[in-house]
Amino acid sequence: MDVRSLQKPLKEQYRTNPNASQITIRAKGGQTDVPVACSVDIGRAVYQAEAHKGVGGAGTGACSGDLLLGALAACAQITCQMVAAAVGIPTDRIQVTVEGGLDLRGTLGISKDVPVGFESIQLHFDVAAPNATPEQLRGLQEKTEQYCVVMQTLMRPPRVQTEWALHDPSAR
Repeated sequence: MDVRSLQKPLKEQYRTNPNASQITIRAKGGQTDVPVACSVDIGRAVYQAEAHKGVGGAGTGACSGDLLLGALAACAQITCQMVAAAVGIPTDRIQVTVEGGLDLRGTLGISKDVPVGFESIQLHFDVAAPNATPEQLRGLQEKTEQYCVVMQTLMRPPRVQTEWALHDPSAR
């Protein structure tokens, strides 16, 4: 697949009309019949999620941490593959593994000294490109890390806003 040819008309469109490059991606959680599970609708697919076994979930489905790390792995994997293809680095294998560490005491409110959320996230890129030069591999690493949307979002978190629509039954 020629990634440059694939992206060329898109890049031209976005250069001439920057508003065309602005998108909104949406995910919507939905309640299930148990408080430790939900559905996640991304518009093209619906996924089931559940609380991690360490906080009371069954441990049989993906938890939100799995989904976050999975999104990072998918983004890093696809970005690396697309960069390699775009710059003409033939690869035998690209595989990304992501691991994250967190202390569940924060999530469970056991200790106010323990943060809620991941304390560390590690990405491991396993790239087999026997005909690539060291310069090409450095460029692959640099561009992959530069253009991986999920990685950049985690490294430079956006402002997050919340809005609540609370329905008070006594207000009727």
